[in-house]
Amino acid sequence: MEMRFDLVSDAVKRMSDALDVYESIKVSLNTLNEYYGSEEWKRDLSDDEAGLLPKDLKRGVLSEDGIWDLLCDHTSLLERMKQICQEE
Repeated sequence: MEMRFDLVSDAVKRMSDALDVYESIKVSLNTLNEYYGSEEWKRDLSDDEAGLLPKDLKRGVLSEDGIWDLLCDHTSLLERMKQICQEE
């Protein structure tokens, strides 16, 4: 039982820490969601395709698959958390 106590105690602490991080990025997540497919995103993508952006600029948000997959992963994570909570 002591091993189980330690296991659960550690897991609860790590989940709490992860939720703190998640809570701190919610504004960024919502901003990314609004940006994807927006006129601003389309303009940025067009500028990139025209070679107007610096060559060393990171382009993860201009990759349709990258940002789409991230948002889908987020939705899947929410569904997983709901399912886990319903099982309690």
